[in-house]
Amino acid sequence: MRRLLLLVLPLFLNAANGQQSYLVDWDVVGREAIDHLVELVKIPSVNPPGNETEVAGYIKAVLAAEGVESELYALDPARANLVARHEGNGSKRPILIMGHTDVVGVQTEKWYADPFSGIREDGYIYGRGTLDDKDNVAAGMMVMILLKRLGVPLDRDVIFLAEAGEEGTPEVGINFMVERHWDVIEAEYSIAEGGQGVIRDGRVHTFGIETTEKMPRRVTLVARGTPGHGSIPRLDNAVMILANAVARASAWQTEMRLNETTETYFRRLAAIAPQEEAVLYENVTNPEMTQAVQQQFLETFPYHYSILRTSVVPTVIDAGFRRNVIPSEASAILDIRMLPDEDVDGFYEQLAAVIDDPRVEIVPEPVYRPAAPASDIDNEMFQTLERVAVEMYPEATVLPIMSTGATDMAQMRAMGVQSYGIGPARTIDEINSGFGAHGDNERVAEDAFVSMVEYLWRVILEMAASE
Repeated sequence: MRRLLLLVLPLFLNAANGQQSYLVDWDVVGREAIDHLVELVKIPSVNPPGNETEVAGYIKAVLAAEGVESELYALDPARANLVARHEGNGSKRPILIMGHTDVVGVQTEKWYADPFSGIREDGYIYGRGTLDDKDNVAAGMMVMILLKRLGVPLDRDVIFLAEAGEEGTPEVGINFMVERHWDVIEAEYSIAEGGQGVIRDGRVHTFGIETTEKMPRRVTLVARGTPGHGSIPRLDNAVMILANAVARASAWQTEMRLNETTETYFRRLAAIAPQEEAVLYENVTNPEMTQAVQQQFLETFPYHYSILRTSVVPTVIDAGFRRNVIPSEASAILDIRMLPDEDVDGFYEQLAAVIDDPRVEIVPEPVYRPAAPASDIDNEMFQTLERVAVEMYPEATVLPIMSTGATDMAQMRAMGVQSYGIGPARTIDEINSGFGAHGDNERVAEDAFVSMVEYLWRVILEMAASE
């Protein structure tokens, strides 16, 4: 019956290349996609421990019901990756759609509803993973289903990877697939998470496509002092030493610099922004205005502040075990997100100089994502991503963006795969709210999610369907 509900009319929309497209009833397919996203959210694949095999099993069953074959690849039986492939005629190299099936943990008491209920309310779907990253998983799954239902002939293979372990344990996910099963995911291009549209006055104003990302290079600060009774002040109190170190590190305004992605981003943004905003974007590197611009970014849209520098943010502090005992040791985690070209060792040396206290040890965490070059903005894939965005959102300006977070596209880029991130459109208020990825009451707007599914579908058709 689902197939009967789809309106399948071949249309030659682009006479220049004879690209065949298909009309899809997005009211019907959109409801179906939402239902799948809700079901995926209901599976609590929190990493750790992950349990991504349960999610992979759901996807495998859905695809099988549509006649789409898939395979599971697992280093850990409980943490499987799923790969499905539609074969093309081989005249072009494959394209890979990626989405990760694990999610970060939750503090359930801070959510107003069960974070794994997938509750729908006021046009939103709530739950852990609605933005990170089960929306991309559901979108990729729907594209594979539609390619099968509509029998689309392909010039290139279209591969779907539902991967485990993105949230900090890539050894069971993308690293395992790259190192042990590269032959099943090797592609010319990949599409994953990391992009984002911005809505103003009810319309998509800018459409961000992620072309590069900052590198996670976290450290733990360990302060040591003399233990003792809490009733006697000490100059070498480990908690005090740590607090001073954290304060200095977090107040440090690191060096600002642009790369090709961020230079293009601010230039395009300045061309369409209201005058009071355009002045900021035009003067990012103006030494006479730099400080004022940075402060304005920090207060109104911290993303802009972050993409201009390596950021240092304290996230976890661990000190003491009784209220009347001075501990001998205290520690804090700094979530450092480095610009792609950062000198890692040199930056740690600068951090030590800023803290300026030999009683504080800086302990870097093991590197789990490689440094990788930015993806191009002048190739067939980016041009297609841009063209489809303009077709769907005629008033939007397409921006290449640098993600402040990290994705498994880093591993793909390191293997030479041109990789791009997409995501649902959101308002500035929504972006700055606590309803985002990793936040309490994470949510995605239903219409924005369905539009993202349609966008991915149209991009895949343009890039992979035979003429």
